[in-house]
Amino acid sequence: MTDPDALAAWLPPEGMTGRTERFEPWPGGGFRMVLTYLDPQAGQGKTSESSDVTEVEFAELVPNERIVQRVVFESPDPDFAGTMTMVWRLTEVPEGTLVAVEATGVPRGVSQTDHEAAFASSLANLAAHVER
Repeated sequence: MTDPDALAAWLPPEGMTGRTERFEPWPGGGFRMVLTYLDPQAGQGKTSESSDVTEVEFAELVPNERIVQRVVFESPDPDFAGTMTMVWRLTEVPEGTLVAVEATGVPRGVSQTDHEAAFASSLANLAAHVER
């Protein structure tokens, strides 16, 4: 979760690719990520027709326990712009590490169904990434 290449590999949900443009893994630092839709003709993007761009600040980093991020969505549409807070919790379990994520302040243009599907996809990508 603090490696830019790994993050770009697992965080984008199904149907997207990710590119990390800046990465500062310390409290107060953060990263800029560009998520690009694999089907640019679908016009699903929130920043442009084919992309979503976020500026993420690490508000808190507690190794092996918790990561708190403030995610600013870049969008000309106020329904998709704004700042969301994400709390990632890591819990050691006999099988490895349980990762849970909670989001508050989700922009009103993002449906709960779409948001849950994106999180489920990202968490599945994370599991596949670390289990290799």
